[in-house]
Amino acid sequence: MDPRTLARLHGAARLAVGAAYVAAPGPAARAWIGADGNRDSVGVLARAFGARDGAIGLGVLRAVGAGHGARPWVRAGVVADAADLVATLRARDSLPAFRVAGVALIAGGSVAIGLWLDRAVD
Repeated sequence: MDPRTLARLHGAARLAVGAAYVAAPGPAARAWIGADGNRDSVGVLARAFGARDGAIGLGVLRAVGAGHGARPWVRAGVVADAADLVATLRARDSLPAFRVAGVALIAGGSVAIGLWLDRAVD
């Protein structure tokens, strides 16, 4: 798969995840942190997370569509995903183990894709 196509898919996936967290913060947050995701206060952070990821996804899609300028958006995604990974690992003792593993795979994989795209696209 060529880098621009992968960047589009990665951006679209980020936009979809962001939209899910904004539209349905409870179920989305439960998928990440477990039962505490039902709390209204967690919903505030879930929506903020979703807006962040949606904006980065839109930025990637727009930049790739324009044919240039995707690298800063890709880098923003790498930073965001690395922060999600580190935050999850630091709180692992208070989170369900299978959710920690899932987030580690998803966020870690997204960081890896983003680092590759940083070199391959712009």
